[in-house]
Amino acid sequence: MELLEFNDPTPGPGEVVVAVRASGMCGSDLRFYRDPPGGDNTTGATIAGHEPAGVVHAVGPGVDPGVAAVGDRVMVHHYVGCSVCDLCRSGWPQMCRRALRVFGTHIHGAHAPLLRAPAATIVPLDDSLSFEAGAAIACGTGTAWGGLHRLGDLAGTTVAVFGQGPVGLSATLLATALGARVIAIDPVAGRRDSALRAGAHATLDPEECDVRTAVEDVTHGAGVASVLETSGASRAIADGLELLAPWGRIALVGLGGEVRFPVLGAHRRQISVLPSISMSIMAQRQCAEFVVSRNVDIDGLFTHRWRLEQVAEAYEWFAQQDAGKGVIVFDS
Repeated sequence: MELLEFNDPTPGPGEVVVAVRASGMCGSDLRFYRDPPGGDNTTGATIAGHEPAGVVHAVGPGVDPGVAAVGDRVMVHHYVGCSVCDLCRSGWPQMCRRALRVFGTHIHGAHAPLLRAPAATIVPLDDSLSFEAGAAIACGTGTAWGGLHRLGDLAGTTVAVFGQGPVGLSATLLATALGARVIAIDPVAGRRDSALRAGAHATLDPEECDVRTAVEDVTHGAGVASVLETSGASRAIADGLELLAPWGRIALVGLGGEVRFPVLGAHRRQISVLPSISMSIMAQRQCAEFVVSRNVDIDGLFTHRWRLEQVAEAYEWFAQQDAGKGVIVFDS
């Protein structure tokens, strides 16, 4: 990670430039921090950051004022597809098979004062939400929302959430607000404490207990209706599958894990395994609306705020993966 100078972007047809106010740090960034993929632009370097929130700074030709106007408070959906295939038109550009690009990976991202983006990626940010909250909803919190949505109606059910990093803790907050009873599982004591403050019914340390036995104790032998796995750890996925009650569902959000399981056992319990990649652009807006309507404390996720000139230090801290959520902030 290093600071470089780039020319200020200008919007082309159908594009806007956003003055970034908050740019969140996401766990998926660490894959590229540790093994940079290389840029596809003229400098050979790509500006990082795919959790942007800010204010529309400039608008290019052909952008409807109802979509984006100078001064609008906005988030950005961080995927850009071809815009014409069925998947893009359904609100899932991250599934585009023709021309997928991701902010901060293939095209310049939001760790910069200005971000150029297609107007089609703009999502309104309510005045009651901070820019930091908008940045979280733009990926981490929105990803938790997307995974919970895959699990169906959670009201009155028990949900096990593996991992209490920024995505998992967001899931604990949101699932609790949706009326679920959350069992939060994480080996880091500070993260388990955060989960309790976020409303978790119980917390478990997977390094100090047999998770299946402990969950049976908490649920009086019933198991859980749903599991959200955010850590990407193979052991956590395997444990999550074991916890499910008959007809249970597990949503896999975390990246990198592998698991083997006996198909016969899955048949007998009729469980569902549901990979979940981020959220649709509609779900990003719906998540923000839910946060506002239920007054969910997204700002409480943030433990560190950094200036852009501190970005190297910020990622050294973040790479340890034992604390809360960080965000790069910019002056208005």
